[in-house]
Amino acid sequence: MAYLSMGEAHRRITDYLSRFSDAVSSQDASALSVLFGVSSNSAFLQALADALRVLQDSDRLVERYSQLAEILSPLLRCLQSYGLGRYTDAYVALEKAANAFLQEFRNWETAWAMESMQTVALEIRLLAEKADRELSSSGKNPEKLQGAGSFLMKVFGALAGKGPKRAGALYVACQLFKVYFKLGTVHLCRSVIRSIETARIFDFEEFPVKDKVTYMYYTGRLEVYNENFLVADQKLTYALMHCCPEREDNKRMILKYLIPVKLSIGILPKQWLLQKYNLVEYSEVVTALRKGDIRLLRNALREHEDRFLRSGVFLVLEKLELQVYQRLIKKIYLLQKQKDPSKAHQVKLESIVKALRWLEMDMDIDEVECIMAILIHKNLTKGYIAHKNKVVVLSKQDPFPKLNGKPVSS
Repeated sequence: MAYLSMGEAHRRITDYLSRFSDAVSSQDASALSVLFGVSSNSAFLQALADALRVLQDSDRLVERYSQLAEILSPLLRCLQSYGLGRYTDAYVALEKAANAFLQEFRNWETAWAMESMQTVALEIRLLAEKADRELSSSGKNPEKLQGAGSFLMKVFGALAGKGPKRAGALYVACQLFKVYFKLGTVHLCRSVIRSIETARIFDFEEFPVKDKVTYMYYTGRLEVYNENFLVADQKLTYALMHCCPEREDNKRMILKYLIPVKLSIGILPKQWLLQKYNLVEYSEVVTALRKGDIRLLRNALREHEDRFLRSGVFLVLEKLELQVYQRLIKKIYLLQKQKDPSKAHQVKLESIVKALRWLEMDMDIDEVECIMAILIHKNLTKGYIAHKNKVVVLSKQDPFPKLNGKPVSS
């Protein structure tokens, strides 16, 4: 940092305080939002942080803005600590400033400060994440993100009533989802979802498109975890179709969950799609489904296990084994049909065992019989097992029903 005189430091701090006061008095939400952008790395705020390091007694300058002092004093401390890389101290100060601002926001009858409130909601989450990383690295309990979640619930409560402020509720709900997913407390999303989807005061279509996309993405992920694949398909497809065309990174995030959902209901993506969005970890999974290659599926799951586990889709992909077995039996059936159409519908269990051994899958007839029983029970195969002859007798009409966009029956 270049030398900074006390006079220049005084001027920078006074300028910030004046801008903040003017933005509130003129109800300029955009100007106010910039002043709350702690993590924005704007040149103006970085210069202010330098000034706060030089002029330690900034509270004396805040005194003339007595009505805003409870917001400004801790906000300046936050900016100073953030500039020094002390993120835990910065978070503690920001939370104090944010609570004071929320109190003022509640008192204002109109929603003029909505953009600013949303900036505060974003900053409180981002700074909590930085603070928790700092606490973890020093061997302390990372607790700030949990505190951010509590604050965001208060903000959500302030927006969830009647009136124009409710338009900002979905944005804050999405910030809450990000906190809950990060903490691994996704069950807490349910109360927020109920508030949005059952309250008569909310008309979902009136929310901004970007907030609706984010909301559908997170609620779609929740439905994936709950194995409600049809609902997950609807929500994630909505998110993909309404996502900004230029935001390919966001589309990739959505597809990372939508692709396993589509696979689970029998819809296979094209390879060009996987390559375009750098989702090649799904390539061998898709190929395994097309070929009926159980070995390839298991190898793909083993190779990308860490990635799939982190995404929470490993169990979804693991359950694709039944579809792979169905494709394998179908290939055997089609080969028999070419040789002897009159006996195509009678598939010996031993033939399936041989096919699996060719794929280096060592299974005996009893194991194969069990798999066939499951396929028939799940309606992936129509027919019955002639136990005495060790033969699967397939239906002569539609022996391998397609899922047609429906999940495998439980």
